[in-house]
Amino acid sequence: MNPVATEDSVLDISPRSFLRGLRDLLVSAIVVAAIALIVSFVSAASAHAQAPAQGKAQGELRIGYQKSASLFVLQKAQGSLEKRLAPLGFGVKWVEFPAGPQLLEGLNVGAVDVGFVGEAPPIFAQAAGAKFVYFGFDPAAPRAEAILVTKDSPIQSVADLKGKKVALNKGSNVHYLLVKQLEKNGLKLSDIQPVYLAPADGRAAFESKNVDAWVIWDPFQAAAEKATGARVLADGTSGTSGTNGTNGTNGTGGTADVVNNYQYYLGERAFVKNNPKVIDALFADSVAQGIWLKKNLRQAAELIAPLQGLPVDVVELALRRYEFNVKPITPAVAADQQKIADTFYALKLIPKPIKVSDAVVAAQP
Repeated sequence: MNPVATEDSVLDISPRSFLRGLRDLLVSAIVVAAIALIVSFVSAASAHAQAPAQGKAQGELRIGYQKSASLFVLQKAQGSLEKRLAPLGFGVKWVEFPAGPQLLEGLNVGAVDVGFVGEAPPIFAQAAGAKFVYFGFDPAAPRAEAILVTKDSPIQSVADLKGKKVALNKGSNVHYLLVKQLEKNGLKLSDIQPVYLAPADGRAAFESKNVDAWVIWDPFQAAAEKATGARVLADGTSGTSGTNGTNGTNGTGGTADVVNNYQYYLGERAFVKNNPKVIDALFADSVAQGIWLKKNLRQAAELIAPLQGLPVDVVELALRRYEFNVKPITPAVAADQQKIADTFYALKLIPKPIKVSDAVVAAQP
């Protein structure tokens, strides 16, 4: 049996043995502390190395998009932009909006860094004092919006719309299309009966023949053509297109077209100015994916259709009417946008005149 140590036996330990034990204890404590410090340093370094992918402050491009923006939908599905931005230490966050005005509001309050919209939303946003800049545009797509009539309608020309009910989304791109087509045919907006309806309500009124014509853009336009046999009375080109919207006289955004129907890339001014390599990467990826899309229309439509909730044939028809080749804003394009702004002011759709060039970054000659 081992003896039990008493209080007296503890006090009998020699001073030398006690000091040696104390020394060993101190050495052990120093080693443990050193190891803990090294582990802490390595962990901090690792967290710092991973930080660029964690949030906007370390490199994140937040993109505002709509489901109707087919190229962005394709890029999001393919993950192509994420791969292109990775070497720059940037991630991508896709933020979906139901329409252009909401996207502009998101841009104005700092919820996104860049976005892609049609011609009208930026005009209303600038008139309301929103903070954004134009930094790119896609080529004209005058066939991607049109005045539609039912397949059995007796209306054969824009001039025949005099006194008729015409449905349209107030203050949208097609509002400008309607005004310009009426002007071309010797009419004014006051010569018809405008019925202001959102796309879904517009289609319902059109199909039930509660209106005589409907002015709408793609892909809603393509959906109505495919589902109901709707006939294109006139689009943005100088001539009248056939029912598939592909036979306009010009249709290339040239001077003969009634409207151009540009699409715009917008951004927060400081972000665009401070991140030129990110903007260049966005341009490069959009051009590359756009080229692939136009060469592989059916395959692209099959990828995009489920995400837009539309039939493949509808998406393919809409894609045929757009070009995808983003470029920096030019003075000529800004001047075209200014014409729309001036028209909207004359129609009292915006409360004050605006100068589009004030919101243009790095305009090119």
